[in-house]
Amino acid sequence: MTTLREHEWRARADAHAARIDAYTEPHLERRAARVKHPVFDFLFTYYSQRPAQLRRWHPGLGTALAGPAAEEYAGLKGYARRDDGSVAVSDEHAASQRPLVEQIHTLLAATAARAPSFGCFGLHEWAMVYRLGEDETRHPDWPLRLGHDGTDAVVESHRIACSHFDAYRFFTAPARPLNTLRPGRDDRPAYEQPGCLHATMDLYKHAFRLTPLVDSDLVADAFELAWDVRVLDMRAAPYDLRDLGLDPLRIETPEGRQEYAAAQRGFADRAAPVRGRLVDACARLLDRDPSGDGRRTTDERQLIERSSPL
Repeated sequence: MTTLREHEWRARADAHAARIDAYTEPHLERRAARVKHPVFDFLFTYYSQRPAQLRRWHPGLGTALAGPAAEEYAGLKGYARRDDGSVAVSDEHAASQRPLVEQIHTLLAATAARAPSFGCFGLHEWAMVYRLGEDETRHPDWPLRLGHDGTDAVVESHRIACSHFDAYRFFTAPARPLNTLRPGRDDRPAYEQPGCLHATMDLYKHAFRLTPLVDSDLVADAFELAWDVRVLDMRAAPYDLRDLGLDPLRIETPEGRQEYAAAQRGFADRAAPVRGRLVDACARLLDRDPSGDGRRTTDERQLIERSSPL
């Protein structure tokens, strides 16, 4: 157990809050004014962590906080006061979270072991509006760049290969049969692959679900990565968002698809160390070797060795 003196952990907590405020304060101002943002609201609505929760710094399991101000943590879920008066995440809480840690470890280890795929071209967003009416899209205040007929034509003329269940489940009913894959709610480890933008954004979800077992630097790194990926995701979407300063990435053209795939590769490279840190954190929480195959259960190895559906 490492113990941080109050001035040490206070400095880290303040730095974390300032880092997060750059993202949350504009969101809270828009929310107070009842102004929707089709790009960035996703980070605070689809993902369930509230801005105040994201802003609060946590040291992670194995680090205790000393000083009178640590009392603010004593009442938080997962924390307990130690004999020396400091406050830390308890071993009992860690033990209670083992099923969640197992689940996340299995998914992320399988994803990391799979070769990335860069051929989806962001068509999931197009499939979510396929054959919908004017007011039925997910962002009805924003027009479709190519109109409804042009958008439908793009979907019909391209191969749809979405491997991410939580994107696929929002496909319109006519679009679902067009997907070459059938990811399901319970078979994510058999489908998710590191080139997928939504799998990369979900690293943020996995990180905050592990709070307070993991430190907030990891959560913030995953959040900022998800923020940047979301921009690409919506630039490649069928909506016209130029009034927000987002130039469209025209995946309906060969040049646009090349640009998208290149950006996807860049994000896969950025995501790899974040995913690796999460896998290693889970391995430590499960008392496994974080550097070798000993981190994987038999079920995980079978998932990795199974012929990929991609």
